[in-house]
Order: sequence, then C-alpha cells, then structure tokens
Amino acid sequence: MTTALLSAEGSTSRQRAVDVEIVIPVHNEEAGLEESVRRLHGYLTDRFPLTWIVTIADNASRDRTWGIACRLAGELSGVRAVHLDEKGRGRALRSTWMASTAAVVSYMDVDLSTDLDALLPLVAPLLTGHSDVAIGSRLARGAQVVRGPKREVISRTYNLILRATLRNGFSDAQCGFKAVRRDVAVALVPLVEDNGWFFDTELLVIAEHNGLRIHEVPVDWVDDPDSRVNITSTAVDDLKGIWRLTRRFARGEGRLPVDALPVNTVGSGLAGQLVRFGSIGLLSTATFAVLFLVLAGPLGPVMGDVVALAVCAAVLGGLGVSSLALELLLVTAINAAVTTGRFLLMRRWVFR
Repeated sequence: MTTALLSAEGSTSRQRAVDVEIVIPVHNEEAGLEESVRRLHGYLTDRFPLTWIVTIADNASRDRTWGIACRLAGELSGVRAVHLDEKGRGRALRSTWMASTAAVVSYMDVDLSTDLDALLPLVAPLLTGHSDVAIGSRLARGAQVVRGPKREVISRTYNLILRATLRNGFSDAQCGFKAVRRDVAVALVPLVEDNGWFFDTELLVIAEHNGLRIHEVPVDWVDDPDSRVNITSTAVDDLKGIWRLTRRFARGEGRLPVDALPVNTVGSGLAGQLVRFGSIGLLSTATFAVLFLVLAGPLGPVMGDVVALAVCAAVLGGLGVSSLALELLLVTAINAAVTTGRFLLMRRWVFR
C-alpha cells in the first residue's frame, strides 16, 4: 500500500509533468533526512536548469522519518512524499518510477554522497535520446572518491565478480546515483525481480543484456561514515542475485519484447551485429583506400599497404573492437575489398 501527501501548493498526489523526477528512498532516516532534502531543494531551485520534482519514498520506516517527509512536502515547493508499508529500496523505486509522468526518473541516496553537480550530466544524455540509462561511477576515470579502504576493497571486488560472471560493460553497479528514461523504465522494471539493494544492479544488467545504452558519469563522491547498511547481508544478497541472473540468462530469459525496445536502440541480436559489422567495415575500408593512395607513392605499394593496415587496426581499436578474431576478420575483409577494387580497376584501364 502506498500513501501520498498533498504538496506545498495544495495539489493532490498526482504529480505534474516535469523533465526529471528525483526519488530519495529512505528507511529510518530521521537523523539526516531534513538537512539532505533542504540542501537538494536549494540546489535544484538555484542551479538546476530543468523542471523537476523530488519524491521522498519512505519504505516502512519505524522512526520519525515519515512525519519529517510529510512536513517537508508541505513546506517545500516541488517536494512530495509517498509511503510504502513494506521495506525495500527496490520496492520504493519500482513504485515511484512506474507511477511517474516525468521524462526521466532517477534516484540518489539520502546522504547525498555524490556531488550534485553530476546531476545534469547524468540526465542530459537521456533527455536528448543519446542514452537509455545513466549511472554515476566512482570507478570511472576522472572520479574523485573519498572512502575507507574496507569499502573500497568491497566495492571493487563486487564489481570484479559481476564482470567475471555476467560480463557487464559498466564499471560501477552500486553507486546510489542513477537515472533512466521513463519509457525504458516502464519496459525494464517489470523484468527486475529484486526489491532490495540488488534492484539497480539487476536493472543495469538486464538493460545491457538487451542492448540498451548505458551512459557513465564520473562522480565526486564522499563516503557517509554514518551509513547503516549491513555489508555482510547485502553482499550475500548480491551474490545470490548474481547467481539468479546467471541462471535466468542461461534459460534465455530476461529479454524485452521487440516492440518494447526504444526505437533508436540497435539490438544485440544478429541484425544489430550485422549493422555494426557493416558500418565498421565500410569506414575501415574507406580509411584504408585513402591511406594507400596517399602512401603508395612515397613509400611504395608494399610499405603503403602495411602502414594503411596498421592505421586501420588502430581505428578498429578506437571503435571498441577488442576481439582479436573480429579484428582479424575485419582487416582481412578490408584488404580483400581493396585488392578486388585494384584488380577491377587494372583490368578495366590497364589490361583492357
């Protein structure tokens, strides 16, 4: 059951259409809730250029959290509060995101460990249609992180396990700073089974499994020393979630219906692979041809061929082709295409 509160403007719980809805899931956070919400509200009011609404999602708190959330929603314009009778961060996000009318739905931890200046870079690629999901990353190049060695080791170990088992491409699954296009969230969230801390990791893995684009933002992040997350139980639940996802994917589950995928997303199936293969091959072939024509004169045809192929290999690396077999196939195809072209030209004009 979910209970909604009147906003400061006296409107009902139905939210107005905005660019971004920022959800703060809370459970027994009476100590720091008011300070964090007022700080976030001030930042959004003074410095954030998009329309927004903040939703405090209280999931089964037993202290004064719900009362504080109600008071803040009554005092601050653009802030509302919802209450869930059952505990779970994932459950809170599922409920608020699926009911949202915003173009982008997001969430951040109540301690505001992530620098708020990362919020606009997080949501902008989603509003432009460039990406489907966006995450803050404490492990990406350019991130500035302040936290103890224990949490650093745990975080890096978890992400290494995730990459080794599920072969994900994103760097940081656990940073409490994420956003999703609402149409993507509506399609993805029903596939997510977890209602606790593993919810957003599962959402990211399923998104990537379906070929959706995940944008990473390096963040400045300061660890909250008062965090009351039970590391041991959370780690055990996360490992169980990884094992569950591995079995789901092995059974062929976790796929979105074709008509549920965003229109501008190239799928991860055979058709999408062929499109990417052809595009990369075409670009590399054109690059080789131009380089060979330029280099064949001063270097001779043999060295010109070698240098052109080396440059094409570098181009493939820059395009993200990391598989040796695929790189060899593309370079071979490039060389074959150019050789065929030279033969046809010579047959037409030299041996005519």
